[in-house]
Parts: sequence; C-alpha cells; structure tokens
Amino acid sequence: MRGPGRSIASLAAALAMAASASTMKRASAADAPRQSTESFTFTQTVSATYSYLKYLPKDYAAGSGQKWPLVLFLHGAGERGTDPSRVAFHGPPKLVAKGKDLPFVLVSPQCPPNQRWNDAALLALLDHVVASHAIDTNRVCLTGLSMGGYGTWSLGTRNPERFAALAPICGGGRVIDVLLADDRARELKAMPVWAFHGDADNIVPLSESRAMVEGLQRLGNKGANLTVYPGVGHDSWTKTYDDPEFMKWLLAQTREGRFGTRKAK
Repeated sequence: MRGPGRSIASLAAALAMAASASTMKRASAADAPRQSTESFTFTQTVSATYSYLKYLPKDYAAGSGQKWPLVLFLHGAGERGTDPSRVAFHGPPKLVAKGKDLPFVLVSPQCPPNQRWNDAALLALLDHVVASHAIDTNRVCLTGLSMGGYGTWSLGTRNPERFAALAPICGGGRVIDVLLADDRARELKAMPVWAFHGDADNIVPLSESRAMVEGLQRLGNKGANLTVYPGVGHDSWTKTYDDPEFMKWLLAQTREGRFGTRKAK
C-alpha cells in the first residue's frame, strides 16, 4: 500500500523530469539556426564640383582640324579650396602664369576643401574637356605632385587605357601587383611612367614611389622609371617641371600603336 510520502516523492520526481525535459527543449531550440539570408541595396551618388584652370596653346584654333595633346595636372593638398588661382602656385600652371608657352592643352582642376582627388569626378572632367575641345585622345598625359602624385597613381593605374603616360611626383598608392587583378595589367605593362622623388622628403617617404615603380617593373613594365633627387625634400616638383627634357618626354608620349593603331577621337 502506497503511503502519502511515496506519492509526494513520485510527484516531485515527475515534476523534476518534466522541468529537465523543458530545459533541454529550450536549449535545443536555442541551438537551432536562427539566421536567415536577407538582402539590402544601397546606392551612393557622388557629386563633385571642380573649378579648373584651362590653358590653350597660342596656335589653338577650334574647327581647324588640328588635334592637340592634353595634360591633366593634379595639385597638392595645400592648393585645395575655392580660389582656382591657388592652383597656379606650383607645376605647369605656374609656368603658364609666368608667361611660358606650352605646346599642349593644360587642364588643372582644384580639389574642394578637405577632400581628396576623386577618380570618377576626374574622369568626368576629362570627358567633358575632350568632348568640347580639339584633343588627340592618344596623347593625354597625367601628372601631379604630393596629394596629386597619389591622385596620379590612383587615376592612372585604375584607368590606364585613358592615358599616354603618367608622371607622378612625390606620391604613392597601392602596390601595383596587389592592385591588379584584371586586364589593366596589359595596358600598364606598356604604360610609360616617369616618377620623381627627393631622397630627403620628410612628408612622403621615398619608399612610396619606389614601391609603385618596382611593382610596375615586376609586372613587366620596362618603361617605368624613378628619378631620385639627392638632398631634395618634399619639393621635388619645381626641379621636375622646370626641366625641358621632362616636358619633351611628356609631349612625345602617345597611345597610338601601343596595341595596334588607335585613331584619335
């Protein structure tokens, strides 16, 4: 005959087992996958306004049928702002401001305050100038100093099919052989590049230019060169742009015949 004590004990045991089973069930539910695959689309629209200095050679004449080389110049961080005259502090626009005649169309945009060069905006500006001027699209060269040197490496290595040559001064960027994973390699192997840097530069280390040029050389580019100025600090651009040989080199570059004949558009 069962006593009340035994019944109570049995009931307690049953309740304990039920509680244990409930805990196990909750744990099992917690361990089950509770993530689902979802999707979200974000579209970013880039808007940029660049004022720019434009120089046309003295013999330039719209409608004459003559096509002209174009040099796109990117200034350094110190010339950012809303006053385009600052762009002429250094580089080719400085030469024009001093009265020098240049045998090419020169476009020198000004980067807005507190911004960096934007590849998409620069390409849009280039398209705008080419569409509205008599430009030989096989002879478009890109050069810049300091922040503009970084901009030259970035824009030029990502869009090598647009340029006849690159001339970055005291700049740097992503190492070429890491950057390249597509058909840009073929264009960059044939791209003439002449970089410049002072070995006493305490703003942008010389190693930045060396890494980029050596990356191109590892890629197989035999026309990538680096000129190092002994004892020169960050201002390695004055010596470069004042050198007539550099200007001759820049003017001599063309994409025509690089991979077969490309007719100027």
